[in-house]
Amino acid sequence: MSTRVTLPGGEELRLPAGDGWPVPTHPFRSRVAYAAAHVVPDPTAENGPGQPATLDWDTTLAFRHHLWRHGFGVAEAMDTAQRGMGLDYPATRELIRRSCAEAREVGGAIVAGVATDQLPPGPATLDQVRAAYEQQLADVSQAGALPVLMCSRHLAAAARSADDYLQLYDHLLTSADRPVLLHWLGEAFDPALAGYWGADDLDAATETVLSLIAAHPDRIDGIKLSLLDAEREVAMRRRLPAGVRLYTGDDFHYPELIRGDEQGYSDALLGIFAAIAPAAAAALHALDAGDDSGYAAAMAPTVPLSRHIFAAPTQYYKTGIAWLAWLAGHQTHFTMVGGGQSGRSPVHLAQALILAAAAGLLPDPQLAAARARAFFSVCGVPQ
Repeated sequence: MSTRVTLPGGEELRLPAGDGWPVPTHPFRSRVAYAAAHVVPDPTAENGPGQPATLDWDTTLAFRHHLWRHGFGVAEAMDTAQRGMGLDYPATRELIRRSCAEAREVGGAIVAGVATDQLPPGPATLDQVRAAYEQQLADVSQAGALPVLMCSRHLAAAARSADDYLQLYDHLLTSADRPVLLHWLGEAFDPALAGYWGADDLDAATETVLSLIAAHPDRIDGIKLSLLDAEREVAMRRRLPAGVRLYTGDDFHYPELIRGDEQGYSDALLGIFAAIAPAAAAALHALDAGDDSGYAAAMAPTVPLSRHIFAAPTQYYKTGIAWLAWLAGHQTHFTMVGGGQSGRSPVHLAQALILAAAAGLLPDPQLAAARARAFFSVCGVPQ
C-alpha cells in the first residue's frame, strides 16, 4: 500500500514510518500526568448539532486503556471530551461511570470533571449553579474518581464579584467527601469564561484563586491551569502551599513547565497527551532517569503539532485530537458528537497530518495515508 497523500493545494506528502515508541513497563516516578481523553461517537447514530450524544462505548473505552498502558492517568469528561460542545450530561454521567469501572479493573488512575452543564443554556441563579455542582460532585464521587471542579459558564454569567466565587467554592470544598482538583480554563479555550474568578484582570483573579487555595490546602489536590501563559503559571506554582500541585494545562509550553526549574515543576493534565501519548510517555520516562536530552528529543517534535492543534479558535482543538486518533488507528471513522468534525478546515487538518508524521506519531503510515486520501478526496482534492 502507498504512503502517499496529496494535500490541499496539490503538495504530495509521503508519510514516514512511526518511531515505534515502546509501551512502558512501569509507572512514571517523578511527575503525575493525566491525559484528557476525547470521546468516539457511534457513526450510525444521529450525532448532529443539538442531538443527544450516542457514543461507541467499546472504542471510547479502548482509547482510555491505550492511555493507561502508556502510563497516563485519564482525565475523564473534561473539555477534551466535548463538554459543552456536543456531549450532554446524561452521556457524561454514563461515561464517567463506565470509565471508573474500567479504571478499577486495570488499576488506572482517573479524575473526572464536575461542572454545571445539566442546566439549560441561559441565565441561572447562584443557588441553581450550586445545586448543579453538588449533583455532579456526588455523581463523580459515587463513581470513584477524584473530582475536578471545572469552570462553569453558568457561574461566569451569574457571579457579580470574587466573593460569589469564593463562597460557592468554599461550600463545595467543605462538602466534598475527598480532595478535589480546581480547574481554571482561560478565555482562549472558552470565551464564555471571560472574567472568571470575578475579574478580567488576571492578576486580581490569581489572588482570588490563591486565597481560596490558602483557605483549603487539605481539601485541594492541585489546580489545573490552562491560561497559555507560562510565566504566570510558574509564578503561581511558586506560591502554592506545600502539597498542592500545579497541573499544567498549557498546551503551548508544557515541555519546559513539566521539566521545571530549581524551584519546582508542574505536573500535567493535558489534552494534547491524548494525541502524543507514546512520545510523551517516552519523554517522561527519560525525565525519570535524569536524561534531559532524551526528554527533549521525544517531547520537542510534539510542540509544533500541539501549537497547531490548539491554535485559535482554540476551543476547536478537539477536532484535531479526533483526526489524529483516526489516522493512528484508534477508531474507524472521523466523526464527532455534535458534528464537531467540521470544526477545522481540510487545510488545518493537512498541516496536523504533516506535523504528526514529523513527530513519529503515525504507527501505521499506510493506514494513515489511506484514510487521509479518502478524507481529502471527499473534500475535492484528487488523489
